[in-house]
Amino acid sequence: MWQLWNVKLNVTPARHSHLDPTWRLCHIPGMAEPTDAHSLKNLDQIQLARFAIDVLRRSILHYGIWFNEVVHQLGLEEAIRIEQEVSASIFPLATKRLARTIGFETRDDLPAWLVEMEREKLISLIDAMCVNWLADDGVWFQAVENSHGMYTGKRCNDTCWSRYSPLEAAMIKSFLHLPEQAGLDGLERALDFRLYARINEQTTERSGNELLFRMVKCRVQDARQRKGLPDYPCKSAGVVEYQTFASKIDSRIRTACIACPPDDHPEEWSCAWRFYIPE
Repeated sequence: MWQLWNVKLNVTPARHSHLDPTWRLCHIPGMAEPTDAHSLKNLDQIQLARFAIDVLRRSILHYGIWFNEVVHQLGLEEAIRIEQEVSASIFPLATKRLARTIGFETRDDLPAWLVEMEREKLISLIDAMCVNWLADDGVWFQAVENSHGMYTGKRCNDTCWSRYSPLEAAMIKSFLHLPEQAGLDGLERALDFRLYARINEQTTERSGNELLFRMVKCRVQDARQRKGLPDYPCKSAGVVEYQTFASKIDSRIRTACIACPPDDHPEEWSCAWRFYIPE
């Protein structure tokens, strides 16, 4: 995935060496330059705005670190359950606090401006956030690969999918109010609500007691083809991704890979998977 986004993670030259050198480790190109300010009062408007984004970044990382530690201490299943409890509490509170602070109305614990946004514009916003999510995935891969090699990058990638995929399945399952054993019907619905479904082109087909899933157009693989590059060998991550997603929707569902790079596959699709419930 890393070849899709040619992001250069360059550090800024040593002209700021009089400041704490650890700033380099957290500096984002295009973000705020180091400052000698001692408080927010000393920041100009641009610096304040950048600091606000940095607060959001820290909050996201802190939330993720909490989830990761609960996984470590209590296991993934319990971490997913607790995260649902936490999110049901914190997001309405956060929305109300921001509404009071910057002055916007809310509806059903949501920003009214978001609820009232033109439907097509709201869908476009969702799609843009999904693409940003995929870019985030690719940039993380690239950063690890550049520092520690492809093998370590793939290890991190596969482990991330082993945690993210069942988490996403649990969130979709809750959003759609699917039953505990949602079956292949529930899985077919859930697959259409993954973030990937808003980025790639996919198809599903029912055949008896099986569900066939094909990734017809993959944004990552298509970009590599345009550059004359071979397919990214994503099978190891895909096996983890689809197995854990399907089993979270219904523990009875089994997953089989029909083909996924580096496997040979027809031009009509990039990867294909078979889901079934044993008799």
